[in-house]
Amino acid sequence: MAASRPRRSVALHTKILLALLFGAIAGVASNIYAGDSPQLAWITDNVAQPVGQIFLRLLFMVVVPLVFASVTMGVASLGDLRRIGRVGTKTLLIFLATTAVAVVVGLALVNVIRPGESLDPAIRTALMAEYSSEAGQKVVLSEENRFGINTLVNIVPRNPVAAAANGDMLGLIFFSLMFGIALTLIAKESAAPVMRLLEGVNQAVMVIIGFAMRLAPLGVAGLIFSVTSKFGFDILKSLGLYVVTVLLALAVHQFGVIAMIARFVAGIGPRTFFSRSRALMITAFSTSSSNATLPTTIRTAEENFGVPRQIAGFVLPLGATMNMNGTAMFEGVTVLFLAQVFGVQLDLLTQLIVVIMCVITAIGVAGVPSGSIPLLVMVLGMVGVPGEGIALILGVDRILDMARTVPNVTADLLTSLLVAKSERLPLVVPARQESAA
Repeated sequence: MAASRPRRSVALHTKILLALLFGAIAGVASNIYAGDSPQLAWITDNVAQPVGQIFLRLLFMVVVPLVFASVTMGVASLGDLRRIGRVGTKTLLIFLATTAVAVVVGLALVNVIRPGESLDPAIRTALMAEYSSEAGQKVVLSEENRFGINTLVNIVPRNPVAAAANGDMLGLIFFSLMFGIALTLIAKESAAPVMRLLEGVNQAVMVIIGFAMRLAPLGVAGLIFSVTSKFGFDILKSLGLYVVTVLLALAVHQFGVIAMIARFVAGIGPRTFFSRSRALMITAFSTSSSNATLPTTIRTAEENFGVPRQIAGFVLPLGATMNMNGTAMFEGVTVLFLAQVFGVQLDLLTQLIVVIMCVITAIGVAGVPSGSIPLLVMVLGMVGVPGEGIALILGVDRILDMARTVPNVTADLLTSLLVAKSERLPLVVPARQESAA
């Protein structure tokens, strides 16, 4: 009797992708056939949404210890302060360069397609009326968080524990950087126990991430179903050309710019780069959060691309907070779209200011769903477009938020590869990776 073949397990990224498709199809079908029925609302609020939120909370739960352990160990492992400064400078320059390119790509497309000129005035009035209350809240929030000298001051936290508790990632990262630098300046025998403790924390966090990723297919299906069951197609029809412009710009940057940099600078072919990043991109799309995706980003960089831990631990937490290619592009496209809607002419110099402001504000965006909206209001005000105009795009922001998070985290991963290569550190890419992080 012939021996039975062992059953081949389905890769995690395949399970997540199938769950994503199932949730999306089920959500759209429910919206079409059930509409605003109380039964659908009950299923969304009591089944799909809780499952998705549990998955998200498991990921958010480990972000603070992961960032502290990873950044501190990454800095301490780099050792020489001059090397820390060199790696940090390279990281920031890559962040700024890729983000600026993303904004320019977006502005070029919106100038060619001009989606704002196709929006019916009646639809504009209806959207303004429907979302005016939410838009007003975002305008107030943008006033409370206006950029200035205090933005720089607030990077230094009064209390690192409070910064961690309040989700102030820049403050937490600054403290972690200082703590890591301090470890390089004290005696090795004093630093060694701390490093062992951080290593233990890091390993324990990775185990928890493994638990979370087992729930990922159910969580992803729940999150996508919650969005698509409420979303419908009506709002997409109204803002179709704007949505197409944003998605096209994101696709050009993701599969054009990032792919070319991966191929010609990092030396990794686009097919290899994207195939090994599938779980990362799916997680980013479903969670709409760079912070929630950070654990998966670090695992992908280390396990699928062989990025050294000290580089991944230093670069990727910074990227989740400061490197927002897709978000900056979305801001630029939206500013020009709303300017076209309201008949505000923006000359080349003003558009250059838009590029600069989108790059700067993207650094301060919270790595959570819709974190860019308050800062977008600020940029609108700078170029003479009514901040309340964001009411026009709030109905489709969730789906666009999901899409723009993908190039955000993919650019973070790419940056870690580029920095590792520039430091002449070997990237051990497995010949075949059966299960993605």
